[in-house]
Amino acid sequence: MVTKTTHRKEVDQFMVGLRKRNPYETEFHQAVEEVVEAVMPWYLQHEEYRNERILERVTEPDRIVSFRITWETDTSDIEVNRGWRVQFNHVLGPYKGGLRFHPTVNQSVLKFLGFEQIFKNSLTGLPMGGAKGGSNFDPKGKSDREVMRFCQSFMSELHRHIGEDIDIPAGDIGVGSREISYLFAQYMRMRNRWAGVITGKSLAYGGSEVRREATGYGCVYFCENMLNHFGDSLRNKNVAISGSGNVAIYAAEKALQMGARVITLSDSGGFVHIKNGINEDQLKFVQDLKERRRGRISEFADKYRGVDFHANLRPWDVSCQVAMPCATQNELDAKDAKSLIGNGVIAVSEGANMPLTVEAVHMFADRKVLHAPGKASNAGGVAVSGLEQSQNSIRFSWSREEVDRRLRTIMAEIHQQCILHGAEIGHVDYVTGANVAGFKKVADTMIAYGVL
Repeated sequence: MVTKTTHRKEVDQFMVGLRKRNPYETEFHQAVEEVVEAVMPWYLQHEEYRNERILERVTEPDRIVSFRITWETDTSDIEVNRGWRVQFNHVLGPYKGGLRFHPTVNQSVLKFLGFEQIFKNSLTGLPMGGAKGGSNFDPKGKSDREVMRFCQSFMSELHRHIGEDIDIPAGDIGVGSREISYLFAQYMRMRNRWAGVITGKSLAYGGSEVRREATGYGCVYFCENMLNHFGDSLRNKNVAISGSGNVAIYAAEKALQMGARVITLSDSGGFVHIKNGINEDQLKFVQDLKERRRGRISEFADKYRGVDFHANLRPWDVSCQVAMPCATQNELDAKDAKSLIGNGVIAVSEGANMPLTVEAVHMFADRKVLHAPGKASNAGGVAVSGLEQSQNSIRFSWSREEVDRRLRTIMAEIHQQCILHGAEIGHVDYVTGANVAGFKKVADTMIAYGVL
């Protein structure tokens, strides 16, 4: 029998070795510890995995490609950035994971994201391995021509390492439809071929319906599945959402369609509190504000009565039943978790990657709050990316209704996997369920392949 003391000792011992092998990579350490902490009791009961040293192998990337990106500004200045592609694990299929352009990007961030992607992709049931990439380039404030020149330089190196049966990147923070277009065009120029080697493309040249909305929609679908499992639903619930990018906007849209009241959105400047819940016209204003005008969320409060802006604060002090952190990693800490619990939160569904600190995760677990980790609840984005790959392969496009139906089915199936591996008496530990379900499929495949 695995006791809590044995469990904790094994986790700590493993993490000492991992930190020694990967010094200073704090984001990566956090992501690994969450998985190891969740799977360790199960792992210790299965000698075949320990003998094959699956934990040691799965936490080591297959390879990391790092390269220089040199580009020219509109004023003829030369700029130099660094690019990466972390190809973490491809036992289940070609590497799959987004590209992130943001000044905070470094190897640790991309390793954490790539590691998470392994198990997120595993949960979808689609044949995809885990990877992530990007650059410390900041597209904000750059002209379209500057972004184009950067993307062309970036792809001039990346094209050597990707392919529709090797590695299929997608968009992420800082990489939207504009950047995807420039990257894909440069790939075609370098390789003289059209292939479904990037997802998130425009519908005009091989993209999929619902791809833009998929992460936000999937987050809401998963949350509804959680609540339905315990005889409840999102209808008439107050939902606090952080962020105001794609994930947040489309999570808000789907939550509205399901009868919820979305009462917050945010950006790096603070958050807005919409006392009576946002309506469709207001949400369209936010979408235009953020996607076309690239404005600040405070402008939303300036335009509408009944909307309050709280500068330099996060939206976790408001009274709500459901929280959906959709902004960035570690945006919800122990203080925020305590506040949410005090205000009656019953469910947390992660739209961002690793948005909760370790302490916040533990607090929700101790209070039996339904908590869906990102590798389960935000898998909708990569799921529809996988569906885009399938459509590219057969040279055919499915309807919006068909893609949305498949997305709903995938999120429901992920939920069932979480129940299978995380069920407790009167409760479901979704963090354990998601991690064990995703890990087991990868581990079984690695054993089947032998020592590689």
